Amino acid sequence: MEQPMILEVADLRVGYGKVEALHHVSLKVRAGEIVTVIGPNGAGKTTLLSAIMGLLPRRSGSVTFLGSAPGEIEVERMVAMGMTLVPEKRELFGEMSVEDNLLLGAFMRRRLGHRDDAATMAEVYGIFPRLKERREQLAGTLSGGERQMLAVGRALMAKPKLLMLDEPSLGLAPLIVREIFHVLGRLRKTGVAILLVEQNARAALQVADYGYVLETGEIALAGSSAELRDNPRVVESYLGFGGKH
Repeated sequence: MEQPMILEVADLRVGYGKVEALHHVSLKVRAGEIVTVIGPNGAGKTTLLSAIMGLLPRRSGSVTFLGSAPGEIEVERMVAMGMTLVPEKRELFGEMSVEDNLLLGAFMRRRLGHRDDAATMAEVYGIFPRLKERREQLAGTLSGGERQMLAVGRALMAKPKLLMLDEPSLGLAPLIVREIFHVLGRLRKTGVAILLVEQNARAALQVADYGYVLETGEIALAGSSAELRDNPRVVESYLGFGGKH
């Protein structure tokens, strides 16, 4: 049985001034699915996530989230509906403890009357035991890998229906990257939909169900991860020598 549609982006155009950064981009993400967008630097991957979240205005096209397609997308409304974004820079509060950073992730749920942050935090600590060990430590003193875990953990505190990640592997050691992507695979099993923007195409296509290749603001290729891994153009441009192995 086909899973319900969580996100549908249709014919999206986004620009900065006179420059159009995204041209007629369309993509879909279903519940319990990891969809990745790969492509070179400057292709428009971060712009795409920002436009979906409502951080950037769109020129035309639609973003439908959980069956609702608001004319003007407001960040606060998208968060309240269950959309979260882990930005590339992670944007943690360095002078606050790990636990306080996590609690901030549950802020919107508390405003809406939910009082389940203690249980959610226990779930996050179950996923990232290292965060539990470091819970009283200042976020600014964590390693790069721990900071990424905290950024993902904070997003999970909002109990998202859709988790969007911008370059989660950036600047991390291969072992930590493997750990982060392993967690994404586990999250998929809970029914969370994941939209993953990555330059590390090899890691992204190993964990994702479906992928899109974004080049100069346009979708150049789309297909299942297996299809993209076997596509000679993807192998040559993104996976390098021996990419299929």
